Amino acid sequence: MPLVLNEEQRLLRDTARDFLNSNAPVTALRKLRDERDPLGYDSQLWQQMAELGWAGITLPEEYGGLAFGFTGLGVVMEECGRTLAASPLFASVVVGASALLLGGSDDQKHELLPSIASGELTLALALEESHHHRPTHIATSAARAGEGFVLNGSKTFVLDGHSADKLIVVARTSGDEHSGDGISLFLLDRDAAGVHCTRTIMADSRNAANIRLDNVSVGSDGLIGTLDRGWEILEPVLDRGRVALAAEMMGCALEAFERTVAYLKERQQFGVPIGSFQALQHRAARMQADLELCRSVILQALGAVDETPEQLPILASLAKAKLNELVKLVSNEAVQMHGGIGVTDELEIGFFLKRARVTMQVFGDTGFHQDRYATLCGY
Repeated sequence: MPLVLNEEQRLLRDTARDFLNSNAPVTALRKLRDERDPLGYDSQLWQQMAELGWAGITLPEEYGGLAFGFTGLGVVMEECGRTLAASPLFASVVVGASALLLGGSDDQKHELLPSIASGELTLALALEESHHHRPTHIATSAARAGEGFVLNGSKTFVLDGHSADKLIVVARTSGDEHSGDGISLFLLDRDAAGVHCTRTIMADSRNAANIRLDNVSVGSDGLIGTLDRGWEILEPVLDRGRVALAAEMMGCALEAFERTVAYLKERQQFGVPIGSFQALQHRAARMQADLELCRSVILQALGAVDETPEQLPILASLAKAKLNELVKLVSNEAVQMHGGIGVTDELEIGFFLKRARVTMQVFGDTGFHQDRYATLCGY
């Protein structure tokens, strides 16, 4: 598997970078935050992204997609990380569309995937039930009721949950509360009767929601995949999300690093640029080395989605663990090297620190993935 981008992927990267720098710089996120935008992202910007093909970049052509591959999506996610662009790309395309692709019926795919590819339909995954990522610890219940099901329970940290048109709810239909067996996935409208959604604004100014389900009725056509075997779909969906999120974190780390290096060349003390101080050079060199190592990890993990899916679990955990540590290191160093102004709201470098802290928790922190990696390796 080549650990470099091909010509088409490089062209996509350059196009995405130009588009996002022009249309979704960090100032756009600041504006959304200051105005407390009810949607949390610019709907016109999202439509422009969809017109560029990003909403269908991994989807087969029969559903209106580009079939460009997951590495292409990773390239776009990395550039989004550079500008901290707010959009439903992760929740709808990476996670939602993947769940339908991997487990949806033919009717679900033909009905929903073209609308996702066009940017008209947005999805959100309602998974977490605590402050920690425990994807098999599901207490939300789905009980049989006639031809369908009735859902009851609560979900936290549902990314873009308040703005999504439909929710993919992870519920338990049988088995022990802490087991992967007996989990099922259900598709339902966010505004369905009994769905109570409370928006939460995270430290990084991005969107999440807490959702409560009170006797929510779902027809049998709302089941994604096979009853009691939702974990077979959910696990690879989460791994796709982890890899894509690692790519976004790479972009966040790269941008923070490049801004910091530029500042080291500009800021002067004792009549010389502080970048000439050997201690700061050593710290910058460590970041540069870690960035290069992580780039290889991400490219291998992105390629595994399409080429070697049997390797995806171990590579996804490797990528997420490494990028958690990388983005923590780089964002910490970036703020420290900027000095006192690094923690002020006036300077944009603080936005990268906040985004880093949130993404480090999404779909598993470092401890979770180090443990999973060791388990997958047989330890």
